[in-house]
Amino acid sequence: MRASLIQIDVNPYESVSSRRRRVGSLIRELRSSDLVMLPELWTVGAFAYELFADEAETLRGTTAQEMSEAARDAGIWLHAGSIPERGEDGALYNTSLVFSPDGELAHSYRKIHRFGFDKGEAVLMGAGSELVTVPLPELTFGLATCYDLRFPELFRGLVDAGAHAFVIPAGWPERRRAHWTLLARARAVENQAYVLACGTAGTHAGVEQAGHSIVVDPWGEVLAEAGPGEETLTVDLDLAKVCDTREVFPALKDRVLGLDTPKR
Repeated sequence: MRASLIQIDVNPYESVSSRRRRVGSLIRELRSSDLVMLPELWTVGAFAYELFADEAETLRGTTAQEMSEAARDAGIWLHAGSIPERGEDGALYNTSLVFSPDGELAHSYRKIHRFGFDKGEAVLMGAGSELVTVPLPELTFGLATCYDLRFPELFRGLVDAGAHAFVIPAGWPERRRAHWTLLARARAVENQAYVLACGTAGTHAGVEQAGHSIVVDPWGEVLAEAGPGEETLTVDLDLAKVCDTREVFPALKDRVLGLDTPKR
C-alpha cells in the first residue's frame, strides 16, 4: 500500500476556500497513492479557537463536498483530516472524515480527548465517545486525532477492534515536537502496528507547528519523516509486516491487565 501525507501550512493570510482548492489539487496529484491523509483542523488551524464556531460545517458541508470530489477524481482512500463540525445537537466537534475511492463518506470520527485543559478545544467542543476503525481490503486502520496520541488505552481498544495501523491527523506544536516523535513510535511498538501521523506546518494563532509528519512501522522504526519545508510525504507500506511482527514477537498475546481488570 502506498500512503501519502499532506503536511499543510495553515497560513492565516490564505482564505479557507483557497486552501481547500490547493489541497484538492494536491490530492489529485497523488492519485498513484492508495491512501492520502490530511492534518487536524487544516481549514482553520488547531489553535485558532476564535474561528471554530464561524467556520464550523456539517458532514455535508463545503469541505466534505470538495474532499469527496477530490477522492473520487483521484480514485483513492482519503482521510481528509478533521474539521470543526456543527452537530445536529448544535454542539461543535473535532471530526475526522474518511472518503472511499468513489467519493462516499465512509467513516467519521469525533475526537475523544479534547486538548486545552480548562480552555480552548476542551471547553468549546464536545467529546466523541466511539472508537472507529476503517476496514480496507488490505488492512484495517484505526482513527485517532492529535491529543488522543497521549492515551494508550484508546489504541489498545483499536487493536482489539482489529486495527493494523493508526491514522492520526494533528496540529501539534513545535515546542512539544519531541513528544510527537516519541509517542508515535511508542504507539507503534506497543501495538505492533503502523502509525501514520500527519501534522500541520507553519504558524497559526501565534503557535508554531511541529510539522515533521511521520510514518512508523510495527517495530518502531521511522520509515519516513517530513522536514519543515516538505508539503507531501509518500511511503510504501509492507502490509504483511504487521502480522509477521505479531507472530515473531507475540507480545499482544501476553496482555494481562485491561479496562476490565478488577480494582481494589
